[in-house]
Amino acid sequence: MDGVPLIVLAVYLGVLLLLGVVGYLRSRAGEEDYYLAGRSQGWIVTSLTIMATFFSSFALLGAPGKVYSEGVVFALFALNVPLSGACVWIFGRGIAREGRRRGHVTPGDMLAAHYGSDFLRVVTSLTCLLYVVPYVVMQIQAGGLLFETLVREPLLVDDSGAPLIGNFTVGAVLLASITTVYVMVGGMRSVAWTDVLQGVILTAGMLIAGAVVVVVVGPAEFSRRVGEIPEPWMTAPGPSGVFTPLMLLSICLFASTGTMVSPAQWMRFYAARSEETLRRSALIFAIVLTACFLFGVMLAGLGGHILYPPSINEAGNFVPHPDVGRADSILVVILDRELPRVWPILGVWVASIVSMAIAAASMSTADSNLHALSAVLTRDVYDRYIRPQAGPRERTLVGRAVILAATVLALVLVIGGRTDPGVDPAGTFLARSLGMIADIGLLAISFSMQLLPAAVDCLWLRRGTAVGISAGILTGHAVTVVARQTGLGGVLEGVWGLAANVAVAAALGWMLTRGSRRRRPGE
Repeated sequence: MDGVPLIVLAVYLGVLLLLGVVGYLRSRAGEEDYYLAGRSQGWIVTSLTIMATFFSSFALLGAPGKVYSEGVVFALFALNVPLSGACVWIFGRGIAREGRRRGHVTPGDMLAAHYGSDFLRVVTSLTCLLYVVPYVVMQIQAGGLLFETLVREPLLVDDSGAPLIGNFTVGAVLLASITTVYVMVGGMRSVAWTDVLQGVILTAGMLIAGAVVVVVVGPAEFSRRVGEIPEPWMTAPGPSGVFTPLMLLSICLFASTGTMVSPAQWMRFYAARSEETLRRSALIFAIVLTACFLFGVMLAGLGGHILYPPSINEAGNFVPHPDVGRADSILVVILDRELPRVWPILGVWVASIVSMAIAAASMSTADSNLHALSAVLTRDVYDRYIRPQAGPRERTLVGRAVILAATVLALVLVIGGRTDPGVDPAGTFLARSLGMIADIGLLAISFSMQLLPAAVDCLWLRRGTAVGISAGILTGHAVTVVARQTGLGGVLEGVWGLAANVAVAAALGWMLTRGSRRRRPGE
């Protein structure tokens, strides 16, 4: 496309860096400002940063890829979105109230204070790490896929013209580097302000993507050809047989709530100016993102079916069209190959805007989660157990080092997962463990779901114990990993972990409180 998308992306990345610098110049000293922007975010910033954090590369790569590979059954995933919006209000107001009243900065602050347990603070930090690393991996992988698809000729070559580094690696490193810089420089203010820009771009990009696919095919032709899509992609549980009604129900109920108690969202609730701010944000979230999914993501995935029909091989496995490569790339392939054909000049610019929206979706989630991980590991681990005497300046430097280290780890996992399995067996393991973008996202959410019992008990039930809640979360993580590796199906793997989590927390809580009631005074 004559380099236009690269020019648009370069300008966009430059604006993000500028916002990072402005956020730094406007910041004030202290952890509360660096991590929560002084708890002063209004409803526009709050709603856009929550939406931008929620809809990651899953929105414009993973979800269209799932509709392309699994068919219309995945459209029911849209039910997850309004429920997530409701959770902004249901969980957000209680978390914000407690945070403002007691000065909490991280999820661990609130849970440790409620249950009187610093060990639970460490368990919460582990949960944050398990959630953030896969989620950041997903965003960096999206940057690599976008760059690899848009730029066909290798950018870095030796004297003979042989590629030194693949374009996937170049794109992944570029996206990760820019994100890391502005998060490290400006903290929450930079993250929130860049999220406002990125939230507008990604929601507009989702709607434009759906409209573009319909235009490329032709409205009447689109309607006719959708009716001709083969039956496996038009019925439940889809060609893979994975998305049964029970699986979809588990995703819609628990993925939505699990996402909204993830560390990055939890801290956004703290940063909101008031409960009214969260009420408005919840309403905007539910309306805008549901429309984006149904009229953007869904149409893009179906259009991919029409333009690049997939198939099912003799073993019953999904096989994408040869020109697509992998399902996650379907929207980018349409933008790159089809839109300029329909609109030779205008199409290039529209495709560039949607490509920018894909980058925005990836970076807005990566920055929020890197920022949250920095707060959690610095405040809940380093400050508590490694150097309690550390001053604010030292803690800020450590927080920035955490961001850098987490980004490097994510890059290693992403690039390692792309290694030729015949050369590096470790690459085989990483590729199998990570998989498609949508699958990585659901794995990360499965880990964050394990904070649900603690959040519900802390806000409303108030019946749990520190030992029970801690043991429950750890058990939930272990069962989630086992379910992932063994392919235990039927429901989202995190639901198996959540069931074990609740059982252990309830059993230990009951035994400990029952034992304490039986003790006589003085024992």
